[in-house]
Amino acid sequence: MKQLTKAEEEVMQWLWQLEEANVASIIDKMPEPKPAYNTISTIIRILENKEFVSHRKEGKGYIYFPRVKKEEYSNQSLNKLMDNYFNGSFRNMVSFFVKKNDMDVKDLEKILKELDKEK
Repeated sequence: MKQLTKAEEEVMQWLWQLEEANVASIIDKMPEPKPAYNTISTIIRILENKEFVSHRKEGKGYIYFPRVKKEEYSNQSLNKLMDNYFNGSFRNMVSFFVKKNDMDVKDLEKILKELDKEK
């Protein structure tokens, strides 16, 4: 799966939230200052070329929808982060976040219990 730029990822976040939308609807959801219509339209075309987005014709325009699920992209991104910065070690990654975010042992135990319930 290809990696997204920050701008592409931002558009995908809105599209995952909306599930399907035209360019104007995506822009409406975005915070001020709103990007130009042509900017978002170009990003959508790039996302289509990367096979993250597809469309269907509706009236004179197009409705866009994600082809890649958010969970699938998130999982791939986290794995890449883990590989690139933590030598592929989940333990190293968790240890880093615990140390840097001042997480106490009780919080970590709660997370582990929740993960254990899901198995």
